Amino acid sequence: MPPAETAIDEVRHPPWLYYAAGALALAVLTITLFGATIARGHQFAFDRAIMLAMREPENRRVPEGLVWLKQVMVDVTALGGSTVLTMIVIVTAGFLALRRHWLTFWLVLGGTISGSWAVGLIKTIVARPRPVLIDHLVEVWSASFPSGHAANSAIIYLTVTLLLMQIVESRTARWYMIAVAALLVTMIGVSRVYLGVHWPSDVLAGWSFGTLWALAWWSLGGWLRLRRLEMGGLAIRPAPSAPVQP
Repeated sequence: MPPAETAIDEVRHPPWLYYAAGALALAVLTITLFGATIARGHQFAFDRAIMLAMREPENRRVPEGLVWLKQVMVDVTALGGSTVLTMIVIVTAGFLALRRHWLTFWLVLGGTISGSWAVGLIKTIVARPRPVLIDHLVEVWSASFPSGHAANSAIIYLTVTLLLMQIVESRTARWYMIAVAALLVTMIGVSRVYLGVHWPSDVLAGWSFGTLWALAWWSLGGWLRLRRLEMGGLAIRPAPSAPVQP
């Protein structure tokens, strides 16, 4: 018999289903407001100011910073590309299948695939052109809003991390996981602006949507685990570290 899906005792926090619905609603509201504002032709002053700060004042073709920074940003931005993100999901799903964590397995697939589909749909609807204020340092071909790299990296890295945190016992490991995921998502978003292929508002919208999407699936995971507990199919283990304060 396969082992029962397990979770740490922090999953007992209520009310998970309301958190999931609230986060999903905020994600839709945020992206809708941003998209509607941009679709009407509104320009944000901070977009232009930040992008110009990424280039030498005398020559907008030359990026600011040390000579090796451009290559660092190119390498970082690849971590938010479709190839790498797809590999992350496949590797994670494979690991969860091997460990027979089937609930987490399906939540990871459902959250990441549906989120990426939603981002693609929003890009098609809003159809914001790419910025031409400064030169692009990498090739791009899709619409600009929201930043697919920012949104999808937030959706995938954060969804995977938050769902894994529900079954990882060590509190130190959980904090490490979320810190690494947040750092990756931040760096990927910044790289898109530095490379000149996204307005900062594209990245902000992508971060907001992706983070709220991940929180929605994290909350849904918590609710489903409690439901399984009530049905007798889920074992709740206390974390081995310091006890959780009520």
